[in-house]
Amino acid sequence: MLVQATKSLQQASARSKSRNLFNRAKAVFPGGTTRATVERNPFPIYVERGEGAHLVDVDGNRFLDLNNNFTTLIHGHGFAPVSEAVVGLLRSGTCFANPTEHEIGLAELLTARIPAMERVRFVNSGTEAVMFAIKAARAFTGRHAIARIEGAYHGAYDWAEAGQGIAPGKNGWDLAPVATPAYRGAPASVAEEVHLLRFNDVDGLERCLGAVSDRLACVLIDPMPSRAGLIHPEPAFIEALSVTTRKYGMLILADEVLNLRQGYTGASARYGLTPDLITAGKIIGGGFPIGAIGGREEVMRVFGTDEAKPSLPQGGTFSANPVSMVAGRAAMEAMTQAAFDRLEQMGDRLREGLRASVASHDAAFSVTGAASLFRIHPKRLAPTEFRDAYLSTAEAELMRRMSTHFLEMGVLLPYGAAASLSTAMDDSDIELVLRAFDQFLATEAQSGEERPQ
Repeated sequence: MLVQATKSLQQASARSKSRNLFNRAKAVFPGGTTRATVERNPFPIYVERGEGAHLVDVDGNRFLDLNNNFTTLIHGHGFAPVSEAVVGLLRSGTCFANPTEHEIGLAELLTARIPAMERVRFVNSGTEAVMFAIKAARAFTGRHAIARIEGAYHGAYDWAEAGQGIAPGKNGWDLAPVATPAYRGAPASVAEEVHLLRFNDVDGLERCLGAVSDRLACVLIDPMPSRAGLIHPEPAFIEALSVTTRKYGMLILADEVLNLRQGYTGASARYGLTPDLITAGKIIGGGFPIGAIGGREEVMRVFGTDEAKPSLPQGGTFSANPVSMVAGRAAMEAMTQAAFDRLEQMGDRLREGLRASVASHDAAFSVTGAASLFRIHPKRLAPTEFRDAYLSTAEAELMRRMSTHFLEMGVLLPYGAAASLSTAMDDSDIELVLRAFDQFLATEAQSGEERPQ
């Protein structure tokens, strides 16, 4: 305990400027930050600059960044093609009420690559993209309710987040999940219009969708739910989803705001899912705010046609702003098939190395993920649904110790979320992550503090 206390004091001293900034921030921000997702241990690390695969904080500490602003920065920090494109644009104007050629260029790139994206509309965030995609499903089908996967994250639209923060009760998990409003004061009717599915549960999917088929506009699904565990979809589940939605005339809405980075054509194409609507964000903005709704041309007509007014009006002061458009196009043009292949090879090597360490130490851990994404679980068996990935109090504490250990070794590992690689990384960065994890397992085994099996 004395050693741990000494380490804590040393860490606090090494981040004194961050601590002082947090004290200032608490005087102006509720809770001290403007994002609930900002990690603190016990205060946030304030960043001064990014350099490729690394961050440098205000105290001069340098870290390998496995967060990449929640998987957004697929090229890491300060990617030259993006910086040059944006700098070249700034003096010509950053936003207009009129359209620009830049938005057509990015739209052409996306529709050429992503099979499900026959037409596209731009917004400013993933939350907006999911919100308008749900509205589009309602406008197209004339139905109001949705189904979604329990525990998955889809942004902050009321209907998209109902069922996100689900947890076991005193007697454990209910057999069939029930949506609840995400915050106090939310209308109870929101949860009544959201029906929860368990990921990879074929029987439950068919039973739930069949029971409310006349009310459901769409099934909202992340092909590999990140916040819910970064779990692989079972082919049988994808097939059942496709067959059942077609049977009842409801749409499939694939949320790829995060998982579009799984390949040149995205995650749905990777796993054999054919969505009617698809949302994108994060990597398609090159580090600037962006969101996109895409889908079948027939469905996307709800946003308007030459012949008819839109049944779903959608605008936005900063939607399709030139900065995000040129930055996004520069970032995505650099993500060639070869660039995606290289990232996947690094990801495969990292996940295999992590699993080798687990086996070597006979540790109660597992690893999930694909392509440039990975997540470490304090579970001997890799989870196949959100309930398997849910952390007990002891498991959550173990993961916090692991994040602290990585931080001490100069690696920012997200807590309770997907970690991601960037094209700025190389083999030495993969080796550092593997070394940090192996040392953590060894330390836990020596201290006897590893979670009881």
